Amino acid sequence: MTQTSSETPVRASKPRVAAVVGLTLLEVIRRQDLPSEVLESEDPSVTMPRRLGLSDVIDRQIRRYREEVRRGRRIADEEIMDLVRLVVRRPDSEEVFFLAGRILSGVESGGRRLPGVVPRQVSYALARRRVRRRLQRLFGRRIGGFAPGLFTMEGRALIFIQSDPGGDACQFVTGLCQGVLDRYLGGEARVVHSLCECRKDSLCRWTVYAERKSPASEGAREFILKPEPGAG
Repeated sequence: MTQTSSETPVRASKPRVAAVVGLTLLEVIRRQDLPSEVLESEDPSVTMPRRLGLSDVIDRQIRRYREEVRRGRRIADEEIMDLVRLVVRRPDSEEVFFLAGRILSGVESGGRRLPGVVPRQVSYALARRRVRRRLQRLFGRRIGGFAPGLFTMEGRALIFIQSDPGGDACQFVTGLCQGVLDRYLGGEARVVHSLCECRKDSLCRWTVYAERKSPASEGAREFILKPEPGAG
């Protein structure tokens, strides 16, 4: 007998997300869950079994993702969305997403900023291009786009929103953008997730707030909450 549409199994989407995204999220979770001090004779996986990042399940999944990354494979949207749902249950979910995004920005490979040599506008242009290409490579599709101004990224119905109605997962993009800007501007700008669909805004927006030295604070560096042009 022919199956009705309600009986037809749901097919997983075509794998588009780079496996390194899943691997990085799990490795950040494991790093977060490591105890600050470990005695030589202590096995954290035994003494702290409630820490998810130290569980055998996470360890097996990390090993699997490492193999997938080695083979250059990708994973389906459903799989990365399940990982997002796993992370958002944690009290440190925003930090986990931010750190994962920052790592995947490539900032750990070293900075390129040459103060006084590269014009500011050129540095921002390079940063925008890097963010676009990096997100495209990681997720296998276009993720958002840039509005007019030095650095104002916007997007609607992103994969993060689909799997996290609370908006914590949007910090992945914040971390990635921050890492890229640190690489090209040497810490001269801070990325803020100023609008979010999860907060009933019409779209998600990541924009730059300028940083400068304040004479009133004897040279101490402080952030000036003034969006770059185009961020309104």
